Amino acid sequence: MELDPLLISRIQFAFVVSFHAIFPVFTIGLASYIALLESLHFKTNNPQWAQLSRFWTKVFAVTFGMGVVSGIVMSFQFGTNWSNFSWMSANFLGPILSYEVVTAFFLEAAFLGVLLFGRDKVPKGTHLFAALMVALGTFISSFWILVANSWMHTPAGVEFQDGILHVRSWGEAIFNPSFPYRFAHMAVASFLTGAFVVAGVSAWYLMKQHQVEVNRRALSMCLWLILILAPAQAVIGDFHGLNTLEYQPVKVAAMEGNWETQSNVPLLLFALPDQAAQTNRFEIGIPNLASIILTHSADGVVPGISDTPVEEQPPVAIVFWSFRIMVGIGLLMIAVALWGLVLRMRGQLYKPGLFHRILPLMIATPFIAVIAGWFTTEVGRSPWLVHGMISLTEGLTPSLTGGMALATLIGYMSVYAVVYSAGGYYIWRLVMGGMDEGDSKDSHSNTAESGAHAKRPLSAGGPITQGSPASPIKGDWS
Repeated sequence: MELDPLLISRIQFAFVVSFHAIFPVFTIGLASYIALLESLHFKTNNPQWAQLSRFWTKVFAVTFGMGVVSGIVMSFQFGTNWSNFSWMSANFLGPILSYEVVTAFFLEAAFLGVLLFGRDKVPKGTHLFAALMVALGTFISSFWILVANSWMHTPAGVEFQDGILHVRSWGEAIFNPSFPYRFAHMAVASFLTGAFVVAGVSAWYLMKQHQVEVNRRALSMCLWLILILAPAQAVIGDFHGLNTLEYQPVKVAAMEGNWETQSNVPLLLFALPDQAAQTNRFEIGIPNLASIILTHSADGVVPGISDTPVEEQPPVAIVFWSFRIMVGIGLLMIAVALWGLVLRMRGQLYKPGLFHRILPLMIATPFIAVIAGWFTTEVGRSPWLVHGMISLTEGLTPSLTGGMALATLIGYMSVYAVVYSAGGYYIWRLVMGGMDEGDSKDSHSNTAESGAHAKRPLSAGGPITQGSPASPIKGDWS
């Protein structure tokens, strides 16, 4: 059987980016949360803020290290699997990715060590400044990455000359039509991810009656944030959808499962898209709602997938269902936020019950939503690498064989299975160990006395029995 190098290369990149995306989206939100905690501690000198900051900085250190590793692999693939694309787009993507390194990575490298290991060794103001700079660095990094990704969807400010893209306007290329919506969407997703993780862990600790007062503070803060941002994300998503309708109508048509250009389009809740027949099977929908959402009129006309040649259509079933997973989770987040508000108004927010059992289960939902969102937007761009300019086939490395691509895919899967299982287990042990009382004191004094010197971000996590080694939190998720 002959292996298709294009298909395997796409699967390989999808596998790697799915692993990578969950780490930056968490570290961006968590870095900002830590910076907020440090600011509150600096202002109030309340040791509970420091205790929260110390604990979540341990989790941040491990997650940050895993995100860096997976990001390097992604960059590596551009040269091995997509060398033609790298060559054709180098005049724009080369400088953009370099700007990320020069600005974000240098900023994080300068202050990450101070954040992780400098507490009680530098003035409080310096440590706070380091936390703020690390948080800023994560946002700068996401800025440049989303500039590059958005430009691939809505290319602007460039022109082809002899098969190579040349930049004629950096302003138009960087601030391309879809960038503001994508950046806002991802920023809010990052905050929601961090908020749901912290809220879920805090709720579980409250059920176990562990560090009750400090976890009440954490839970309350996160639920207020979720209450504001979950509905805001729906509004941002609506604006993003309208922008996509203008510049990538076939992607929106695939998201809606709409095959023919028509008015009064229903919002499909369930369907089985049949791309070969250019139709849906077993449709269940709400009349006119897709037209109302996309055009703000029940009679609004929504473009159809069939208007685009079959060879230029994205895989409709993947786009259709990944979009519904993302939206469904978004609605679930809003419901949880409102549930929390009702409990707060009744004075029952901190009383262990069903809500506190649900929140730990919600930890996974923002990560699933992020991956589903990436599948929607990236698969929906097919068959283009740069929309309307460079196709997937044109960007593939000419000498790449299916066997070579499969071998590297198996290699990545094997290494990731080991590395990320170990990292995930390490984070789980940190959480299961609980918040040590020493987190509100000088947690580095023992290190200094023993002469040990932490030299890696992962060292900030401490031993996997961190927390209360003699008596870790007992109990199960019930």
